[in-house]
Amino acid sequence: MDAKKDRREFMKQSLLAPAAAAAALTLGAGAARAQNAPTPAPPAAGPTPSATPSASLPTGNIAGMTVSRMLLGGNLLTHFTHSRDLKYVYNLCAHYNTDEKIMETMALAEDNGINTLSIHTVPRALAAMREHRRRGGKMQWIICPTAEIKPGLEEYRKQVRELVDDGTDSIYLWGVRTDPMAAEGKMDLLAECVECAKEMGVPSGVGAHDLEAIKKCEASKVPADFYIKTFHHHNYPSGPKPGEIKGAYDEDPGYWCKSPQETIDVMSKVEKPWIAFKIMAAGAIPPKDAFQYVFDNGADHALVGMFDFEIAEDTALMANVLKKVNRTRPWRS
Repeated sequence: MDAKKDRREFMKQSLLAPAAAAAALTLGAGAARAQNAPTPAPPAAGPTPSATPSASLPTGNIAGMTVSRMLLGGNLLTHFTHSRDLKYVYNLCAHYNTDEKIMETMALAEDNGINTLSIHTVPRALAAMREHRRRGGKMQWIICPTAEIKPGLEEYRKQVRELVDDGTDSIYLWGVRTDPMAAEGKMDLLAECVECAKEMGVPSGVGAHDLEAIKKCEASKVPADFYIKTFHHHNYPSGPKPGEIKGAYDEDPGYWCKSPQETIDVMSKVEKPWIAFKIMAAGAIPPKDAFQYVFDNGADHALVGMFDFEIAEDTALMANVLKKVNRTRPWRS
């Protein structure tokens, strides 16, 4: 038994020795790297808006508002990521984009030349926007009310009034409301929604996913100051195939512009400013590709959802793209 035990101990030590030596070498190398590495800087405090932006972007004029060609999109700030079937991404975004991070994002956007944010009415995000302004932020707000729309507009009018009193710079009709109203032929009610905001003294637009809604607004002479319309090509791996396109938009496969070429053709004749949104198909199209496509093909402004760490790069890309656009539709803002 003692001989067997001795053999076991010998084998054990023989196997452990090389491993221990390798571990020592690894730890030693790691210690040397750590010793020579620069001391990491302490975490920086969240940015506050600068008195003047450190960068600039070209702007346009929408019903008297000076609006940067790139607007900050609100979906990531409200944690609505359009992440198809990756449901955990919603929760991940909610953990990342805290109230402080939302304010940091707006401050960084301002410092990179973005002067306008578009968002819908999520109370927590709106509270962060108010606090950002209290701290000195100058970001303009274009907001779509989400109140129900019924004849008389009691709930809708109340929410518009609250938003305007809160400092909202412009209102637009949410595409989720526009699309079915136009499909059902409720153009008088749709026009009344647009006029409601104008009566309260702010520019008023119409948002839509469905191109038919824009066509009907134009035919009915709805007095919109601008349109916010989805626009992106389908040349991305998860883009819809012809047989998969069932409606104006679909989360799976992810597309929000059913007919890009028809959108180009229709909008070429529209004389109102056009803010294109969903231009990257919720992250499936690279920014530079998306920016060049929408501006070459007629958009006047682009609504871009970004995390804070994407803003500097995306605004630099946007500035370069805008220097060499090749468009046939005149700028409408």
